[in-house]
Amino acid sequence: MSNHVQGRSSVVSALVGNTFLAVIKTVIAVVTGSVSMFAESIHSIADTLNQSLLLIGIQRSKRPADAGHGYGYGIERFFWSLISACGVLFIGSGITIYHSIDSLLHAGAEAHPFNMLSIIVLSIALVIEGITLWIALRELQGDKKFSTDIFSDADPVLLAIIYEDSVAVCGVLFALVAQWLTYITGNILYDALGGIAVGIILGFLAILLIIKNHQYIIGKPLSERVIEDIVEALEKDSCVEHVTEFKSVAVDINKYRIFAAVEWNGTPLYEEIYDDGDLKEEFDNIKDSFPEFTKLMFKTTDRIPRLVGNRIKIIEKNITDEFPQIAYVDIEIN
Repeated sequence: MSNHVQGRSSVVSALVGNTFLAVIKTVIAVVTGSVSMFAESIHSIADTLNQSLLLIGIQRSKRPADAGHGYGYGIERFFWSLISACGVLFIGSGITIYHSIDSLLHAGAEAHPFNMLSIIVLSIALVIEGITLWIALRELQGDKKFSTDIFSDADPVLLAIIYEDSVAVCGVLFALVAQWLTYITGNILYDALGGIAVGIILGFLAILLIIKNHQYIIGKPLSERVIEDIVEALEKDSCVEHVTEFKSVAVDINKYRIFAAVEWNGTPLYEEIYDDGDLKEEFDNIKDSFPEFTKLMFKTTDRIPRLVGNRIKIIEKNITDEFPQIAYVDIEIN
């Protein structure tokens, strides 16, 4: 993971924005009694709590590797992102839908006279949510060209913010339409339906985030295309005849550990020893003494493991240089 912690600026901006919105939406929900405004206040409260959890995940994932966690603590960010997603599902979606349905079944038919306040606050919320979404998208894009590819291996923390902000924008739009229809018709049916709509899209968001983080927590592998490229790169080395087994797993965002079992060809290493000329010179000096010749063979045999180890280090470096997302390489010789 680079020194720059991806997602932090987006989480902080979203946390500040949603804290403000949670307060103002809650006040207006109490004043007006609006169901859809209540849904939006719960939405913002849930987002505020969730973004606090995401910050915890980012901070804990920065801890360096130690004896107990040799590959670092990168998985922490996925765990806290998963907890955040569950919060969206149970707090944001569950409470919102329940309250909206309850209001739909038991509330009167007249809208609150201060309904216009909700419309004004939701308009402000739309602007704030739009700004935080733009900040998150800019951070995700970085210096790359904007396309769907930037989402495929994105940080779940940053994706959580993007999804939450996208859903927040949609939720505000639904609530605005519901509030406007309630205002012009005086019928709170639209208000309650708006609250249900907000709850449903919150549930959809939670499911997306849970699926994304689940992939990392159980061990997300590299894509098949990248695996094929790495295997091809390994087999280009003259000492690697064939890759018999290959495994990969994410240890952090865009940071993977790979394991490869290979059929090893030691001939190129013997050729290196021969080309150096050391063996010929030493053999000429002791060729008439079998005990000395035996010692030379033992000495040569002792050099082989070091040569193999050095060659493996070169192969591993070539892989990490060509594939920056590979942080750890384990090669086993068959």
